Amino acid sequence: MLRFRLAGILAATVVVALVAAGASGGARSAAAAKTFVFCSDITYPPEEFFQGTTPVGSDIDIGNEVARRMGMKAQFNNTGFDGIIAALLAKKCDAIISGMNDTPERRKQVAFVDYLSVGQSLMVKKGNPKGIKTLADLSGKTVSVEVGTTNKQFLDAQNKVLKQQGKPSIKIVTFPHDTDAANALKTGRVDAYFGDSPVVAYYIARDSSFGFAGSPVNPIPVGIAMRRGDARIPAVQKAITGMYADGSMMKILNKWKMGAFALKK
Repeated sequence: MLRFRLAGILAATVVVALVAAGASGGARSAAAAKTFVFCSDITYPPEEFFQGTTPVGSDIDIGNEVARRMGMKAQFNNTGFDGIIAALLAKKCDAIISGMNDTPERRKQVAFVDYLSVGQSLMVKKGNPKGIKTLADLSGKTVSVEVGTTNKQFLDAQNKVLKQQGKPSIKIVTFPHDTDAANALKTGRVDAYFGDSPVVAYYIARDSSFGFAGSPVNPIPVGIAMRRGDARIPAVQKAITGMYADGSMMKILNKWKMGAFALKK
């Protein structure tokens, strides 16, 4: 979220509703309701997850408000994170909102409108039986992570450091869904889980068998990703700026206990 978390279907869709204006032979008027489609991997609480069949979370609330300020309605297409940028580039959605970190590598493919600054954290079994406190302590350990994330890339980079030091590497186990990566720790298949700090905090708050290991690392921006050159980028930026200015963003973040991850002025 990292995805340290984190493009999907339809370019903007237009739904036209024809409404009868009179009881007998009256004129008819058409109201166009435009839809702004987000690709989102809806397996990443508290940013995006399902309650029943309804997507909820901080990113869902933010996406809905961004679309509203653009005079549109938001739609969220559940898209696997490892193929989410490809989906955006294939015009299967208008933007990505999915806890995606704004990195130089990703900026070669897409443009970003940043809205959060999130670090990454290690999660372990309660009591930290393996004594993991830093990334260096992961040497020789097994760690779960969601596929296609910057969390995975960060652990890959750490393995290069360990190799230079002549130490055993981290065994990185990837999962298609972040919730599966967290469950691997719960079931004892791995020694630790690595993900965005708000996601780790969410899991720990809801499961007493988990705990933090050490302090968050590597804070970087999280952004809404869009196709480079998209004429709607300024409108999305205006919406995010306005949400910070009028307090709407902090209201959403505080609702999901993510106020600490607001962009710093």
